[in-house]
Amino acid sequence: MAKHVALLRGINVGGKNLVPMAALRSLLADLGLADCQTLLQSGNVVLDSPRLAAEKLERLLETETQRQLKVKCDYLVRTAKEWRTIIANNPFPDEAERDPAHLVVMCLKSAPSQAAVQELADAIRGPELVRAVGKQLYLVYPAGIGRSKLTGTLIERTLSTRGTGRNWNTVQKLAALL
Repeated sequence: MAKHVALLRGINVGGKNLVPMAALRSLLADLGLADCQTLLQSGNVVLDSPRLAAEKLERLLETETQRQLKVKCDYLVRTAKEWRTIIANNPFPDEAERDPAHLVVMCLKSAPSQAAVQELADAIRGPELVRAVGKQLYLVYPAGIGRSKLTGTLIERTLSTRGTGRNWNTVQKLAALL
């Protein structure tokens, strides 16, 4: 068994795609995944899994969540080692220390091209900062996320991949669960 972080995309937001965490933990246990711990109500899970590649685990979780819980959503899965690397590769350490709630790590389904990341950076009209490292996008929202024009829709459309973001506080809490 190996530790993984599994992030669900687009659940329990605005009353849509509701997934109770108890039901999610039950589903994961039924799939043979062990030591399943959820964090908050937004789809953050730490679990032990057989040594499946992250992409295979993602597909299994997506298929079974839709089949058993009747919710279609994406999963973004990272191994414990990958999660530690996400933390170590943070290009914004000062922001992580000073304002962790406004530093977001967006885990992506696939690594974006440098040209797409540059196109996204060029589209920013506010004080936000963006850097890509592999299949992660690091975003700084110094004026807050709620009013920013750098939205998930813009990011996914520009980078041609889906993803889900967590602020630095949540990233650190998930690391502690690992």
